[in-house]
Amino acid sequence: MPFRFLALVLVALSFAVPAVAPGAPARAAPAVPDGGPGAFRWPLGPPVAVVRRFEPPPGPYGAGHRGVDLRGSPDAVVHSAGPGVVAFAGMVAGRPVVSVSHPGGLRTTYEPVDPSVKAGTVVSAGTPLGTLRPGHAGCPAAACLHWGLRSGEVYLDPLTLLRRGRVRLLPR
Repeated sequence: MPFRFLALVLVALSFAVPAVAPGAPARAAPAVPDGGPGAFRWPLGPPVAVVRRFEPPPGPYGAGHRGVDLRGSPDAVVHSAGPGVVAFAGMVAGRPVVSVSHPGGLRTTYEPVDPSVKAGTVVSAGTPLGTLRPGHAGCPAAACLHWGLRSGEVYLDPLTLLRRGRVRLLPR
């Protein structure tokens, strides 16, 4: 069934972070590939703090925050959140970025990360991708990791990959 006909799937995460921002357009959460719940994990080690949440854009070119920002420290090791293949590791608009393609058409992105991997590298959940660079705009800490998720051209909340709570279907 196409995305536009699916109900919004929210995940009540154990740490009480909402899956989507209030007033956001409905988006379907992707199926978790490769083993279901538990196949994905945090890309940074504990303690993990979300300092900016996902704010989906109203359209493909609208303003929004197409991921979450996680508090980190300079040179912290950034890990792949799930199994897949490194699709890109390099500079985008002057920032170092690593992207991982996962089964089921999902792609996660991590920035600013100085890569220790190259495109084509097969990774599992927890594989080091590189180190966190300081200087992420709007970050209230010494360094923040911007962690994004896409399914095709649709941006999704990467926290839904963690699937730690009960899933509820809500009407549109």
